[in-house]
Parts: sequence; structure tokens; C-alpha cells
Amino acid sequence: MILPLLLSLVAPAAAEAPPPYSGRESQVRVEIPRIEEQVKVDGILSEAAWERAARLVGFSQYAPVDGRPAENATEVLVWYSPSAIHFGIRAQAEAGTVRASLANRDRLDAEDAIEIFLDTFHDGRQATVFIVNPLGVQADGALVEGTRTQSGGFSGLSTGREQPDLSPDFVFDSKGRLTPEGYEVEVRIPFKSLRYQAAQQQDWGLSVIRRVQSTGHEDSWTPARRAGTSFLAQAGTLAGISDLRPGLILDVNPVVTAKTDGAPSASGWGYDTSRPEVGGNVRWGVTSNLTLNGTVNPDFSQVEADASQFTFDPRTALFFPEKRPFFLEGIEQFTTPNNLIYTRRVAAPVAAAKLTGKVAGTRLAALLAVDGEETSATGRDHPFFGIVRLQRDMGSHSRVGLVYTDRIEGAASNRVAEVDAHLAFASLYALDVQGALSRTRETDVRLAPLWQAVLVRNGRRFGLRHALTGLHPDFRAESGFISRGGIAHANLDHRVTLFGPPKGLSESLSSDVVLDGIWRYHDFAAGPMLERKLHFHNNLTLRGGWKAGASVLIESFAFDPVLYQGYALAAPPGSGTPILPFVGTPHLDNLDYVVTLSTPEYSTFSGSLFYIWGRDENFFEWSPADIKYLTLTADWRPTQQVRVGAQYQLQSFDRRDGTTVGIRRIPRLKVEYQLSRAIFFRVVGEYDASRQDALRDDGRSEFPIVIRDPATGTYVPAVRSERNRFRVDWLFSYQPTPGTVVFAGYGSTLTEPEGLRFRALRRDRDGFFLKVSYLFRM
Repeated sequence: MILPLLLSLVAPAAAEAPPPYSGRESQVRVEIPRIEEQVKVDGILSEAAWERAARLVGFSQYAPVDGRPAENATEVLVWYSPSAIHFGIRAQAEAGTVRASLANRDRLDAEDAIEIFLDTFHDGRQATVFIVNPLGVQADGALVEGTRTQSGGFSGLSTGREQPDLSPDFVFDSKGRLTPEGYEVEVRIPFKSLRYQAAQQQDWGLSVIRRVQSTGHEDSWTPARRAGTSFLAQAGTLAGISDLRPGLILDVNPVVTAKTDGAPSASGWGYDTSRPEVGGNVRWGVTSNLTLNGTVNPDFSQVEADASQFTFDPRTALFFPEKRPFFLEGIEQFTTPNNLIYTRRVAAPVAAAKLTGKVAGTRLAALLAVDGEETSATGRDHPFFGIVRLQRDMGSHSRVGLVYTDRIEGAASNRVAEVDAHLAFASLYALDVQGALSRTRETDVRLAPLWQAVLVRNGRRFGLRHALTGLHPDFRAESGFISRGGIAHANLDHRVTLFGPPKGLSESLSSDVVLDGIWRYHDFAAGPMLERKLHFHNNLTLRGGWKAGASVLIESFAFDPVLYQGYALAAPPGSGTPILPFVGTPHLDNLDYVVTLSTPEYSTFSGSLFYIWGRDENFFEWSPADIKYLTLTADWRPTQQVRVGAQYQLQSFDRRDGTTVGIRRIPRLKVEYQLSRAIFFRVVGEYDASRQDALRDDGRSEFPIVIRDPATGTYVPAVRSERNRFRVDWLFSYQPTPGTVVFAGYGSTLTEPEGLRFRALRRDRDGFFLKVSYLFRM
């Protein structure tokens, strides 16, 4: 049954397959004119300067299938003045097919968009990214290739470009408008917002991607191929850029914040109102390629709380991304394999300084911070962080990197030294290797290693990823994020991708076979395995943007006594021994199924489904359970200004007798009204309802489980428990440019005894906050 489908996909595609990627840079080279003229950024390309601009045409399809002609014509005009580089975009589209709204900044996933990748050092490794939708609404970020080595997960190994990190924000101007032919957008990027070479005359790399939501396609200006180790190496070249005069690069950003927190008090409800705090940030362009940032008493409040997440394994820590403005400047330069730098470890700094840039082929990132959060036993010591990241270019697309992190708190300290390398070869292959050593001083001194090797082949039809990672139980990275330590992990992923005919129903089908194994670190290669996994993933992309996936997961988990070292059993009365040891089943064999589905980004609606079900481990009692993991999302955009996003998450574990040992449900609703590009109102409501049954030795003795209290050493029955929290956050936001903001908000947490009843909600805590800042650009 499957073979005819595969043949129908591969046979037509074989005849029109694009030539293989050669590993060489694109030969597209354009001389762009220097024009001593100032233009108004209004989305109307009518000034004389645009008639003299360089003209970039000849777009071809990049995704989901590369090498085919673009279905819609795109023209990009580019020129530069002494202080800025200008882009004008004319994009043709059929009437009624353009997706454009007054979206929030950096939230353009549902929009048609133009993505501009500026490789100002012309090294084919990193780029500053500027994204605009047809109305000129902005997103921005950075892309540094070869620093992420994660596996593909249920979606399988991907081909094509790495996605940019949209955390950094840059100051630039853009305006767009819809036209009878499609849309036009005008973009002005000041040289003050860029780092670039110190040379008098220089060439820059440029890639331009057009996203078309009505078809689900991405078109590229240069004939880029999805196969290969680098997308940026296939960029075109903007030649002959000279005599750039950005002037003094100095940004001063004072910040004033005020907040009041409410909680129950003896008189009913009381608020703890603190004095307003004043802080500030400074950004100084030491040279055109080196930037120094400093902050004193910064405000690191987040205007939106982190969304709740599920974990599939309690031994794995949850990762939350950085959102705080000071750390987002140049954050891409701190990226390392295995997240050895994680700036959220600096909880609330009193002061911090950061230096980032590129000098003589070496990328430099250094951070010094004194944390205001006192965590020592005395309560007097403020942790000090020192972090350095260096990366040196090698050959055409390879690099070697170094990391040193230091966290000192009184007499205690944690230091990590690391070396890593990204070696690209034979056009399609890359080898990433890493070795690190931590030295931790507490009551004693412990040295421990981390090591990793990852081989990737990013072919168009066949890809693979072979990874081997080891983390010693004593390895600590207190300036980083280690999801799970004390293990050795091997992962082998092989992908085959087939392509459908042009304008056919099926555009691509990818199938992955994954072998995965985990050992305790000291048992690696010789001892028993903790986990064995065999996964089969299939992902189908249909014309128009529909995506569907199906997976089968065959797994075996061994009992981990470390996870249950505090567990015991309460023996029946009269047995003579009140407490019995908890001895889990040696192995649990699992069989799970996964279905995923996502709709196209329609003009007013999009949605997605993620569902896992089957027989899996019940970590509460270490026994088999029937599990369900469900995530449903829906986004509704009834007008250009209103956005409604809904999400529902479910996690449940049912014993073999049909009783439920644990269930967690998280509905979340976000409503936004965009009054203008700079002003929006938002309300977010999230309900987190969780319930756990009284634990027992399920499927074995059926005795009640008791858990040792670390404080007293006594065993406490694991009784039935329930927690239900409803969180509501309101926000008014005015942000005309990054750094100039007014945020005013209110958040409240309510609880009730029965989940999702909304009948007995009681306020648990709440708070108001106000933040005002202004960016002075010298």
C-alpha cells in the first residue's frame, strides 16, 4: 500500500530534481549604488533613488521543494547612503491571497513576509535578520549557523536552513502597503544598528526569502539548495560598499519601574508597594565591529509569564528561553552546544557589562554580572558571574570555539572550561565535537567531564544524524542549563525524503528511523541500558500548507533506583515490618502512537493538533499506564487588529484497572487588540488543573507508597492531592521602537478546590506593574 504512494512521489520528482549543492558560495554578485540622498520611508517607491537602485530578481522556490520556479514574481531594490542601507520590495500576488495584519512585533508566523539576511562580515556563518510583513510590521533577530545540534524530534530531521533567533531587537524603519498587484514594502536599516567590517571598502552577503502563506512556499533570491551544511554560504554578494559613516554609536536607555504586590493579610487583602526604581542601559559601538553594553539596576520584569509546559520525563528539566532586553543584545554570540551558557541563571543583577563583536576572524562575547539574588546560607554573598565565549573561523564554513564560565558565591564556586568545533566537509556533511570540564567547589572540590560528537548529513533526499553525548554525574554548569545529567546518550536518526510533482497534491514526504539509547554514565558501553527506543516518524507536506505526521514509538525503560530512592511501601498492620523497600518492575515495555496535524495559515484561522496515546511508563508508581498527551491550538484573526489564540493541553495516566493516577489540564486563551503598530492591549488567561491519586504499588503488592521527608527523615503517605490555579494577566503596551516602551499591567492568580469549575475561585495573589523607558540614540 505504501510503495505505490512512494513511487508516485519520487518518480515525477526525479526528472526535475535540481542540481546538487556544490558547497561553494553563490556566484550572484551585485554592485549596489551609493546615493547621497535621504528618502521618506512611506512604502511608496517613487523617489528618484529607487530608479537608480540595484535590482534583484529571478526568485526561485526554496521550500518545501527547492529549485523550482517561483509562482509569484518578486523584485527587490537596494541602495545605500552614508548612514543606512535601503531595501524596496515589490511582490506580486493574486488578489485576495496576501496575508497581512497589524501583528505584534516578532509575531509574523501567520503573515506573508520578506526576510532579509545581512551577512555584514561576508563570512557565510552569521547574519543579522530583518523581517517585514506587507504592512511593514517588523520582526528581527540573528542567525549563527553550526551552533545547534538538537535532533529533529517527532517532526524528524529537517532539511534546509536553520531558523533565526528572533530574541534580539534592532532599530530600523519600515512601511508597507497593499497594491492591486500585491504589495510594496520599504525598509531603511541604519548602520548604527549593525556590526560590520572595519575596512574602507567591503562586500556583504545577502539572502532574501519571501514567505507566501497562501501556498505554504518560501522563495529565495539566490538559487539556494536545501541540501548542504550552510544556507548563508549560498547567499549573494552586495559588492563595492564603501565609506560608511554611521557617526557616534551610543544608545542611552533609562528605565523607571514601579510595582505593587497583593496577598492575604490580617485585615483581609493588602498590597506591598515598593518605591519606584530607576535603572538604565548603555550601548556603545566601540568600533564598527565591537559593541559594549552596560546596565545598572536593570528592570528584568517580563510582560508575559512563561507558558506552562509538560515534561515527558521527571528526570528532565524544563527549558524557558531568555526574554530580558539586556541579555538579548548579542545573545546569538553566546550560543553553545549543550547550553553551557544560560543567561537566565543571572536572576536579578545589580550591575552587568557585556562585550560582543567580531575581530580578525574571531567572534567574541564576554559577560560580567553581579547578581542581586542572595542564595548562600549566610544571605550576604551576591553571586558573581564571568562568562567568555570565543569562536574562530576555519576554512570556508568551519569554526572552533572556546567557553569559560565562572560563578562565585562566597567560598563556593563553579568553573567550566570548554572547547567545541564545527567541521563542514564534502558539501553535505558536518561534524560537531565538544569537550568540557567542570570544577565545582562546595564542601570539597570535584572535577567532571562532558563530551559530545555529532555527525550530520544534510542531503536533499537522504539525511542522517549520529550523536553521542556523555555527562558525568558530577558535571555542573551553574552558568548554563543541563537538562539531564549523569548519563551517556546515543542517538542515530536516518531520514529519507521524497518529493511530489510540481503543483501536485503531495509536495514532500519524509520518513525517519531513530535508534536511541541511554546509559548511566559509568555503565556506558559495558553496563545495562536505562532506556532503549526505536521510533518511526513520517511527515507529509501537502500543497497549500497542510502538514501531517504519524509516528510509532517502541521503547523499553529500566527501573532507575536513583529516581525512587525516597520511596518505600507501607506494610499492612500486623506484618511486623511497617516499612518495606520499594522495588520497581525491572523493565517497562512501551508502545505509543503519535499523530500531528497543522493547517495552512489562512487569512483568519490556523490550527494544530499533537496527540500521543498508548502504553507507557507511569512515573508516579513505576508501572505501566495508558497515557494521553494532547495539545490543541487555534488562532483566529477576525480583523487586521484582533488576534485570538487558544491552546489546550492534556496529560493523563490511567492504571490498568482504569483508575487515573495523574491528570493535568491546561487551557490557555490570549486576546490581543492592535490599535496601531506601536500600541496594543492584551489579556491572557491560563488555568492549570492537576490531580494525583493516592499512590500504591500498582500491579505488584498494591501496598500504599510512602515518601521520605528529607527534612525529618520520616515517611509520609503519598495521599491524593489536587492543585488548581487560574492566572489572568492584562497588559497595555506602547512600543514605537525597541527600547522606547510603556508597559502597564495587572496579574492575578486565583485558586479553587475543584478544577475547571469556576465556581469557588479565590484570589491567592495579584500585582500591578508599570515600566517606562526611552531610547536616546546619539
